[in-house]
Amino acid sequence: MSSVLSVVETKLASLPLPVQLVMPDGQTVGEPDAAVRLVIKDRSTLAHLAAGHVGGLGEDYVEGKFDVEGSMRDLMRLAAAILPGSPIDAARIGRLTELIRRLVSVWRHSIERDARQIQFHYDLSDDFYALWLDPRRVYSCAYFRRPDMTVAEAQEAKLDHICRKLDLKAGERFLDVGAGWGGLLLWAAENYGVDATGITLSRNQHAHVNRLIQEKGLQNRVRMELLDYRKLDETAPYDKIASVGMFEHVGRAQLEAYFSKLRRLLRPGGLILNHGITAGGVDNAELGAGMGEFIEKYIFPGGELTHISHVLEHMAEGGLEDLDIENLRPHYARTLWAWSDALEARLPEARQTLQGEQGERSLRAYRMYLAGCAMGFEHGWIALHQVLAQPRPGGRSDELDFPERQAYPWRRDYIYK
Repeated sequence: MSSVLSVVETKLASLPLPVQLVMPDGQTVGEPDAAVRLVIKDRSTLAHLAAGHVGGLGEDYVEGKFDVEGSMRDLMRLAAAILPGSPIDAARIGRLTELIRRLVSVWRHSIERDARQIQFHYDLSDDFYALWLDPRRVYSCAYFRRPDMTVAEAQEAKLDHICRKLDLKAGERFLDVGAGWGGLLLWAAENYGVDATGITLSRNQHAHVNRLIQEKGLQNRVRMELLDYRKLDETAPYDKIASVGMFEHVGRAQLEAYFSKLRRLLRPGGLILNHGITAGGVDNAELGAGMGEFIEKYIFPGGELTHISHVLEHMAEGGLEDLDIENLRPHYARTLWAWSDALEARLPEARQTLQGEQGERSLRAYRMYLAGCAMGFEHGWIALHQVLAQPRPGGRSDELDFPERQAYPWRRDYIYK
C-alpha cells in the first residue's frame, strides 16, 4: 500500500460517517456498508484527500477524476471533517499579499470583463436554474420567517422583508441593482406600487424580465435594462435603492467607488439596502483549502468576499451612514440546502438540460458548489448581511420627528406594520 493511501485510510477511520473508496483497479478501502462511496478514477485524487484540500477535491470531481455514491449532505459532513484547520485561517493574508490582490482586483473588474464574468455564470441556462430555484427564480438568500416555510415562501418573505426595510411607498422611484430574474423588481412594483428600474449584465435575465413586464402589463412603470451600474444616469435620483447579491461581483478595490456611485444615485434622505455575502474572516477575500480557487474557476469568476467590518468601512468612505445591520447566515445555509436538494432530486433533467461534456462538468460543479456553500454558511466561514444605509446626514435637529423627505424613522417598528 502506498504511503498516501495509508494516510487516507487512517483519515477515513476518523471520519464521522463510514466511507469506502473504490480504487481504479477495483481494490476497496473502508467500510463495505458505507454511507458514502468514492469511486476513484485517478489516483492523484488521493493526495487531495490526504491533505484535506477540499477545493482540489471539488476540481477533481468536476473533471471526472472520481464519482460520488451517497447524498451531498453526507459528503459535506465528510468534507468538513477532513479539513486540516479552519479555511478562514488558511486564507489569512499579509500586507504584501493584500497589495497584490488589490491590484488584481482593479485589473479584473473593468466594465467589459465584468460583463463577461456575469454572463459566464448567469447565462449558463435559464432552464437549468428553473429546475432548482423557486418559481420566481430568486437566486439569493431567502428569509425563513417561520422554520417550516418552503424555500418559495421564504423567498417571498425575503422580498417583502427588503421592501419593508426600505419602507417603499407608491409612486417612489426604486432602483434594483443586479436585478436577476426580476423577483424583487416585480414584487416591489406589484405589491408596493413603485416606479421600478432594474439593471443586469446577463442577456438571459434581461430578456426574461422584459417578457414578464410585458405579460404583467407593467411596462408603464417597470423597466429592465442591460446596463453596467457605472453607466447609470445620476441626473434623476432615486428614492430607494436595493443591491442584492451584487457587490460580491464588484471587487474589493472598487467598493468605495461602488457605494459612492449608489449614493450619487440616491436623493438626500433616501435609503439603500445592500444584501450580500460577506467573509467569515477579517483578513481573507476567499476561503482557504482551495475552496476560493474552485469557486473562481467554475462558478463565479471575479467574485471577491469582504468582511462586514470592511463593508461598513467602504460604505462610510462612499458617503453612506449605516442604519440597520442584520446577519442572515443560517438563512442562507437553509436556502442553499433547499437548492441542493432540489437539484439532486432532478439530476436526470439537469443532464438533459446541460448536454455534452461541458454540460456534465457544469452540473458537477454546481452540485459541489451548492452543497459546499451550504456547509460554509453552517460553519460560519461565510455570512450574509443586509445593511440599510442613507447618505451621510447634514446636521438637522428634527430627525426623530418624521421630517419630510427623510425616509428612515429611526425606529424599527415601521418594518413590522
